[in-house]
Amino acid sequence: MSRLCQTEGLTEDQIEILKTVRTFVDEQIIPVAQELEHADEYPQEIVDGLKELGVFGLMIPEEYGGLGESLLTYALCVEEIARGWMSVSGVINTHFIMAYMLMQHGTPEQKQKYLPRMATGEVRGAFSMSEPGLGSDVSAVSTKATKQADGSYSITGQKMWLTNGATSTLVALLCKTDEGADSVYRNMTTFLLEKEAGFGETAQGVTVPGKIDKMGYKGVETTELLLDGHQIAAEQILGGQPGKGFFHVMDGVEVGRVNVAARACGLAWRGFELAVAYAQQRRTFGKVIADHQAVLFRIADMATKVETAHTMMVRAARLKETGRRMDVEAGMAKMVASEYANEVVEDSFRIHGGYGYSKEYEIERLMREVKFMLIGEGTSDIQKMIIGRALLKDYQLR
Repeated sequence: MSRLCQTEGLTEDQIEILKTVRTFVDEQIIPVAQELEHADEYPQEIVDGLKELGVFGLMIPEEYGGLGESLLTYALCVEEIARGWMSVSGVINTHFIMAYMLMQHGTPEQKQKYLPRMATGEVRGAFSMSEPGLGSDVSAVSTKATKQADGSYSITGQKMWLTNGATSTLVALLCKTDEGADSVYRNMTTFLLEKEAGFGETAQGVTVPGKIDKMGYKGVETTELLLDGHQIAAEQILGGQPGKGFFHVMDGVEVGRVNVAARACGLAWRGFELAVAYAQQRRTFGKVIADHQAVLFRIADMATKVETAHTMMVRAARLKETGRRMDVEAGMAKMVASEYANEVVEDSFRIHGGYGYSKEYEIERLMREVKFMLIGEGTSDIQKMIIGRALLKDYQLR
């Protein structure tokens, strides 16, 4: 185990799980990540390996066939996986958010129907909130679910930025409804939308047009989701009650921000590893560049940022496990981890010099991937708004 990201306070079971995941990352992900990423190829063999390890059911309770592990264990595993290839952590991220929302808010029937198959990876989850005109402003949701005479709903709208949009078979879909209170935040409902895997019309009135071409985050597909009069039963409302969708989604987003923080930590960790290795090989002016004070100081700063981000991510995960609201802590962890990851990866790029600009070197891929951490699950500006408003309430003048 390296000096960075130590395992103090973890149980023997947690440490053993992390060792298993790290071995898988070192042997099965890192050796093929460059080739698959450059080809924008879905990592099917890696995903199959994660299924065998039980990662898709890591937090799902044992009664539903999962491993029943904690959010912290999951976040630490995500950190390890993102260290190997960030896109792979994206494959399980929205699946995990979907499973978490089911565990917290689903009816007993919904849990029994989906969680056992989600634990094995047979059912793959996705999370759909964003739209072409909607990112962090959840109140602007325009996808509409209209109640029909028979009690079912007809959904029409356009969703955007679905990770696993094609490979998923179950989508947590946030819609506007006519039910609920007058408040804009109480007339949203989360539906459990079933569809086939693949592109094209994957269910009646549900179309996945194709992959969105991205700067980074390759391999995992990001898609739109088009809905045109899709008929869905009332039994598919998460929790069985309309009007609760905003609160379901915000609960999931808090967990998602811990997850993105963990992914950013993994990217920063890998950037640091690459920088230290290269700095001890590259020679200038008669010595390895690690012996130059400027490079040595940069490495020290990078390590400190990796540890700081990791510590804040762990704290946020532990707090979320208590069941309390922790939007401030999740926002802080996500903001610090993503910003520090961006800085650490760029410093690693600078240490690599001209070679860092070559696609032959891994740091070039990390430079493209880390930018997604700055916007995924809300930008740093959004996190600052959440943090600042909460602090003003806590420290309000009497």
